[in-house]
Amino acid sequence: MAQAGMGKVKPRRRFSARNFWLTTMVLPGAIWLLLIRYLPMLGVIISFKDYKAQKPNTFWNNLVMSEWVGLDNFKFLKNPSTMTMIRNTLAYNAAWIVLVLVIAVTLAVMMSELKNRFLAKTYQTMMFFPYFLSWVVASYFVLAFLDPTSGMIPSIQKSLGLKPTQFYMTTTWWPLILTLSNLWKNVGYSSVLYLAAITGIDTTLYEAAAVDGATKRQQVWHVTLPGIRPMIVILLIMSVGKIFNADFGLFYNVPQNSGPLYPVTQVIDTYVYNTYANTHNMGMSAAAGLLQSVVGCACIVATNMIVKKIDSESSLF
Repeated sequence: MAQAGMGKVKPRRRFSARNFWLTTMVLPGAIWLLLIRYLPMLGVIISFKDYKAQKPNTFWNNLVMSEWVGLDNFKFLKNPSTMTMIRNTLAYNAAWIVLVLVIAVTLAVMMSELKNRFLAKTYQTMMFFPYFLSWVVASYFVLAFLDPTSGMIPSIQKSLGLKPTQFYMTTTWWPLILTLSNLWKNVGYSSVLYLAAITGIDTTLYEAAAVDGATKRQQVWHVTLPGIRPMIVILLIMSVGKIFNADFGLFYNVPQNSGPLYPVTQVIDTYVYNTYANTHNMGMSAAAGLLQSVVGCACIVATNMIVKKIDSESSLF
């Protein structure tokens, strides 16, 4: 009777051989995460030091022996050109987050309605292929159109008796060129992700909507979009987290790092690279990277909190 009144005793779980082997399967990923992601975080110390070569010239010795300078490496924020690069970084990323979201979802919905599987797979491959190309290759595609001597557009202008546009000396067209380049390369990847989410929606929901007399547009609005909302929110949160980071390959290679274009093509990543190439100030480069990481983390947390208030089931954590 006394034992009946007592709570149930939970059986002791033994660490069996099966659990051991399952745990070891996690080790490669855990070791990779530790070595590639967490161990390099010690390098943030460089942001607060005047990093210079010491004797013996090893990384750890240089890191320990270099002089502490506090926040001096963050003084680049006072540079007059800093506001320009921050403005460019935020403006481009904000515009591209919206454009990629709208265009990728639209294309995914359109492809999901294709009944011909061959055409559907062909379109997916064509859209996804640019994502695998490096910006070095993409920059030569752009150069083939814009090169002032042999580019397609200047050649057409010459044939029409017009003065060829010096694209790599004029800032007017570059916001549009960079936007189109980014969309061409990245929209396909996002659309495939959304298409995968669409294929996971229960088809009986569409059948029920059709029975109720819903048109295709209404089915998309009331079934498809709510069904892929978690995917949209997750990708949106991750994109906002990178709003203070720019695609270095895009902004460096496509404009050919042309100085006259800096007012519209200079972003934080290219500014740090160009500054380090000229001054070899590793502390300033590390400080800029730390600033980007801190702001990105804050953006992810803030965006997730907002989403959690609106729809807790769609939040990231």
